[in-house]
Amino acid sequence: MADNTGSASEGPIAEGGQELIRKFLSEPRFQRYRRDCAGDDGEAWRLYWWNVEVSSAFYPALHCLEIALRNAFHEALASHHGRGDWWNAVTLPGVGTRMVEEATEKLRRSLPQPGADDVVAALTFGFWVSLLSRSNEVALWRPALYRVFRPGYRGPRGEMHRRIEHLRLFRNRIMHHEPIYWRRLVRDRSSIYDLVENVVPEMGPEMRRIDPLPGVLARNPLRR
Repeated sequence: MADNTGSASEGPIAEGGQELIRKFLSEPRFQRYRRDCAGDDGEAWRLYWWNVEVSSAFYPALHCLEIALRNAFHEALASHHGRGDWWNAVTLPGVGTRMVEEATEKLRRSLPQPGADDVVAALTFGFWVSLLSRSNEVALWRPALYRVFRPGYRGPRGEMHRRIEHLRLFRNRIMHHEPIYWRRLVRDRSSIYDLVENVVPEMGPEMRRIDPLPGVLARNPLRR
């Protein structure tokens, strides 16, 4: 993360320039930043570190999104099936069942008998998003998952799946240290808030209390 004691445009790039870029980042990876800064290496370096900063600043909102969806999906399906290990009461298409089995097996390395809550916490965000796929329309969406988004959302499953999958891919870009500065980041933030507040309306004020994004977004070097 950028050092808050100075400008992100100051520092080693002015002294070590190309050698630092080559050793730390690589020329091909830096090229995108350079191109979007009209070939100015100092500005490109500043943009690179701002990209790190804003990626970090998205963590609280993405954290709330994943936790809200995970717990709401689990609660809805556990209630519908009358059991915490609801995944043993349905046939999950695709890799869903395998993902549960892999998570359970991994837990058994440290927990002889992992409970349902342990498995829920071990499953990936991709797993939870996959529950909204077309193949789960009849088995999961219609009997249970649509309730997670009521009363704020009454649209089709496919639209909700598209919205959350879009944010999952965004989250993955951040987790894999990819550039996100070129996106409409204000809109991304708004999309996360809309979904979280649809599922847990009370979370909005709490998220805003600890959210660093407004200040970071205001310092966007590209002013987008």
